[in-house]
Amino acid sequence: MSSTKIAIIGLGYVGLPLARLFATKYPVVGFDINEKRIKELQSGFDSTLEVSNEVLQNALVSKPGSEIGLYCSNDLKDIEECNFYIVTVPTPVDSTNRPILTPLIKSSETVGKVLKKGDVVIYESTVYPGVTEDECVPILERISGLSFNKDFFVGYSPERINPGDKEHTVEKILKVTSGSTPVIATKVDQLYKSVITAGTFLASSIKVAEAAKVIENSQRDINIAFVNELAKIFNLMGIDTHDVLEAAGTKWNFLPFKPGLVGGHCIGVDPYYLAQKAQEYGYHPEIILAGRRMNDGMGKYVASEVVKLMVQKDIKVKNSRILVLGITFKENCPDVRNTKAVDVIKNLDSYGIETKVLDTWAEPQEVLHEYGIKSYKKIEAGDLFDAIVLTVAHREFLELDLSKYLKENSVLYDVKGILTEGVTGRL
Repeated sequence: MSSTKIAIIGLGYVGLPLARLFATKYPVVGFDINEKRIKELQSGFDSTLEVSNEVLQNALVSKPGSEIGLYCSNDLKDIEECNFYIVTVPTPVDSTNRPILTPLIKSSETVGKVLKKGDVVIYESTVYPGVTEDECVPILERISGLSFNKDFFVGYSPERINPGDKEHTVEKILKVTSGSTPVIATKVDQLYKSVITAGTFLASSIKVAEAAKVIENSQRDINIAFVNELAKIFNLMGIDTHDVLEAAGTKWNFLPFKPGLVGGHCIGVDPYYLAQKAQEYGYHPEIILAGRRMNDGMGKYVASEVVKLMVQKDIKVKNSRILVLGITFKENCPDVRNTKAVDVIKNLDSYGIETKVLDTWAEPQEVLHEYGIKSYKKIEAGDLFDAIVLTVAHREFLELDLSKYLKENSVLYDVKGILTEGVTGRL
């Protein structure tokens, strides 16, 4: 693959780490329509914190496709000479939880404009089975004027990035691969195998690879929904759910899931993609959607539990002040996409409560833009609250002396089950 030149379409949490990895062996152009993002990356800084400044700066080259390394651009001309196009754009859902394929469609149109004979387009975005061949390929054909599996080819290799995880990085996670013909499938597999130290698994078809990805997060979602339901039951019984899970976990085959808020761009979204496709085939998925309903309702449940504890302590709820610790979708990561901490905040607000959000990782401007919520990176000394709700287990929160911010008669609610002192209630 000495002549291989790779274009990565989309430089977010998935695309940038992948581009950086491929750039250790190939000329790579990272393409993104966000001009601000391109300027940031070309200056050697990644605001997602997925790639360190030092690693990014060492990977960058001054010209596109001229040498091994990474060049970031929003100019279509810079990806014209590439022969592999890897699409890593987001696949969200709308307000009614229906899949939005617009980013995938737009990126396919972009690639179609520069597609040449012999090129291979690989999709990594999470989709329901059939999207690559039934939705994306016709767009590539229409825009390029080329014929599928004659002039150009496609593959699918689902992303398995875990944002904020510095241990399970992209090269250390086994990669599922697939291609539109047996020869292309092998070619795609070899491309990834050249940089993925954990190895690859060649799926029997593109649809199998698509389905494998979408059920990974659906399975996790259902398992978390189960323990969230257990938490509700055991709270009614006055039993500590975490103590129950610790005891049950002594059996070798007990799955170690914990209750919590299920957000983010994958687990909170992917099950809806599978459900949508199932319904098109006339099947209503009961377990998948039941799990989603359970997890989507946890923000409201947490808020109501906090209010109950306040009432039990004779704390006046209306106009009370609550400090919410964390607004990202997971710990030690700046990603605020589809965060369910927002559900807790909005439900607390509905009681007439004044909420203040502290998050040491999230960018306040992004939080304000996405959700209309003010957030802070630090709290002033002497700022006191009627309750504190820990929603995200950022490591900095473990070092805080929360008693300094609580009034004498107050509530400390631990959604994540990580606090050891002064806890009034937890999920």
